[in-house]
Amino acid sequence: MADRVTVIGWDGSPLTGAATAALSAATLVAGAAHHLALPEVPEHAERIRLGSIDLAARRIAGHRGSAVVLADGDPGFFGVVRNLRAPVYGLEVEVVPAVSSVATAFARAGMPWEDARIVVAHPRTLRRAVNVCRAHHKVAVLTSPGAGPAELALLLEGVHRTFVVCEELGTAREQVSIVTSDRAADHVWRDPNVVIVIGGGSEPQAAGAWIAGHAPGGPRGVRGWALPSEAYPADPRAAGGARGESREGESPGLRAAQLALLGPRTGDLLWDIGSGGGALAVEAARFGAAVLAVDSDPAACARTAAAARAYGVQVQVVEGRAPQVLEPLPEPDIVRIGGGGVAVVTAVTERRPERVVTHASTRDEAEALGAALTGHGYTVRCSLLQSVELDTSAWSERERSVVFLLSAVRSDLAP
Repeated sequence: MADRVTVIGWDGSPLTGAATAALSAATLVAGAAHHLALPEVPEHAERIRLGSIDLAARRIAGHRGSAVVLADGDPGFFGVVRNLRAPVYGLEVEVVPAVSSVATAFARAGMPWEDARIVVAHPRTLRRAVNVCRAHHKVAVLTSPGAGPAELALLLEGVHRTFVVCEELGTAREQVSIVTSDRAADHVWRDPNVVIVIGGGSEPQAAGAWIAGHAPGGPRGVRGWALPSEAYPADPRAAGGARGESREGESPGLRAAQLALLGPRTGDLLWDIGSGGGALAVEAARFGAAVLAVDSDPAACARTAAAARAYGVQVQVVEGRAPQVLEPLPEPDIVRIGGGGVAVVTAVTERRPERVVTHASTRDEAEALGAALTGHGYTVRCSLLQSVELDTSAWSERERSVVFLLSAVRSDLAP
């Protein structure tokens, strides 16, 4: 095993004394081509061009002498330190850090970043990174070949964002460009780069903030979920302009059960088909998921947009009738179907989301929906939910609801 392994972060600034000393004593140096070209790398040292971290780590583990690994930015932040410290290699690692590329990118942009989400985009994780950009106002994306600014922009089609693209930070070729997302796909960007994705409303106020990323409870710090009907904008067509949901599928009790079964989380894309007043869409967005709220009623779409603004979350509203309107939409991870019957269920299952929830008012309808889900490769469960709302001034029954709740998990993922 190597006598000593030092990981040195490099951000383009002159190397520190500790980094220079480690390099001068190195008998093996690993890094990218621009790292190995640094004048501080000793001529006598064995050089390894970093490609596969696994191969490099095994080579270092078998080396007799002092090894140095050079990496861009802070190597302990989404960097090589985690890989090198894996128990399988048995390496003891010392780290000489540098300013992370994310911190440098925000500094170049002159922007605060304690409220930003930070994601890594590889070809296999690109879709989830895009979902985070859909759901949040400020996201820093550490890109990779095949998952760069152009690919981000293509998958964000229909969602307006501003890109701050920081190319080759810390080098003589450093460049910072500000473009709209619809223009980013038309350009060839140099690697490595960091993209700050901004948009979807005004910047949240972070005065008094105490936690990075986002405040617990979402942008407005609201406590609780499955909020009562009066927490959402009124339906002007309801009697007396009353607040609340006009559809059974949006009652707080059923909404709570649907959210629990869907488990929306950061990186997911939820389709809320038949979104009504937007209560479930908004609450799923508060959990960090990206949300497409679909409804054929223009008034319902307007209420969903208003609810999203009121709670400071990003919800993309799609007006149109399912299943036809679903065809061009990006691939969902989870789907809530508020109406449309077997035709909509069939269209959804063809897109292979992980989970689907829907409901029915009669047993015959529940059986038809369950058969459609089962027939398309889903494991289905059904519960009969009954809730009674009481008027606590007189402890008398105010409203009763009975509904069949169906939940489906793709059979290859079912326990």
